[in-house]
Amino acid sequence: MKLRKLLSLKQWSHILRNTWQYVISPQVAIPDKLLFTVPVLLYWILPDLMPFMPIDDIGVTMLLMGWFVARMERKYPGLKAKR
Repeated sequence: MKLRKLLSLKQWSHILRNTWQYVISPQVAIPDKLLFTVPVLLYWILPDLMPFMPIDDIGVTMLLMGWFVARMERKYPGLKAKR
């Protein structure tokens, strides 16, 4: 993600909205959903596994959300058109 997009409120609202839509969508395969939810949940539940990481839980979640939405938009282009 470019720095301009990273700081854009419009981009983050797009990411937040689409993350939820992809997670609840029945057309997205379960392994694809787990590829996002499992690391996020593990990082939130077990944050002490990486005590020297200066990134907060929310920061890690937001980075994973951006990656997840970009991946799902490439993998499932038809879902984006239906909404």
